[in-house]
Amino acid sequence: MQADWLSFFEYNASEENPEEDGVSTVIRSVLALGAHPDDETILAGGTLALLSSQGTAVHLRSATRGEGGEVGDPPLCARPDVGRLREHELREAGRALGAASVGVLGYVDPLAGEDDVLYPFEADFDELAGRILAAISETRADVVLTHGRDGEYGHPAHRLLHRAVQAAVEALGEPVLMYSWAARVPGIADHLWNESDPAHLALDVRPWLDSKAQAALAHRSQNQLFLRRHPGKTLREALRTVEAFHRHFPRCENGSPHDAFADLLRAAGAWEPPPRG
Repeated sequence: MQADWLSFFEYNASEENPEEDGVSTVIRSVLALGAHPDDETILAGGTLALLSSQGTAVHLRSATRGEGGEVGDPPLCARPDVGRLREHELREAGRALGAASVGVLGYVDPLAGEDDVLYPFEADFDELAGRILAAISETRADVVLTHGRDGEYGHPAHRLLHRAVQAAVEALGEPVLMYSWAARVPGIADHLWNESDPAHLALDVRPWLDSKAQAALAHRSQNQLFLRRHPGKTLREALRTVEAFHRHFPRCENGSPHDAFADLLRAAGAWEPPPRG
C-alpha cells in the first residue's frame, strides 16, 4: 500500500467516542459502495432502509455508472446514454432508501464479452483506493459496506472493489468498520452468497421491504434482467428478504463482532448464524 494516498486529502475524522473492539460505539454515517448501480439495493437495500429510518446518514456510491448494463426491455435509451440513465436510477433508488447522498467514483463499466464473460472496470489500484479514501472522508463514514471476497457470483468488478475497499480502510488507520454484504448463511440457499465470507450477522429485512422494492423498481433498465433470473415471480417476490454481513476490518477474532453496527442490527432482530450448516 502506498502511504502517500493520505497526502491527497486530510481525513476529517468524527469526534472521538468510547470504543468497543477498537471502533466507535456510535454509527452516524454509513457508506455503501457498489461496483454498479443496483448492487446497493439488491444486496443490502433493506438494511440501508433500516439505517436511514433510524437516523443514520446513508451514503450511496457506485464505482461506475453501469455503462455495460442492459438498456431495458423495451429499451429506455440508446446504448451511449446507459450510464446517464443508470446514474439517474441510482439517485431515484437513493431517495427510496432515504439516502443522504448519492454519487459515482467515475470509472467506466465495460460491456460483457462473448458468452456473457464479465470484466472488471479499468482502474489503477492505488488510485481506486485513493478515491475510496476520499469518499470515506467526504461522508465521514463510520462503516463501509461493500462486496464480498468472492464478488457474489464471481463478478471481477465486485472482487476488485472489495480488495480496494479493504486496502483503503487498512491504510487509513482510523476506526472505520468494513463489512461485506451477501455473506454466507448456512441453511439458506442463495447463489449470491460469498462462500468465503461466513455471515457474522443476518437480518430479516421484511419490515423494510417496501423501501427495498421501491428502490429496485427505480432501477428500471435492469428490472427485466432481474425478472428473467427469477421466472414466475414479481420483482418484489424475487427480492432477498435476508441480508447478511461479514466484518473484514477490524478482523473479528472471536467470530462474534462487538461494535455499534452489529449492535444496531441485533436491536433490529439480526441473529448470528452458526459457522456451518
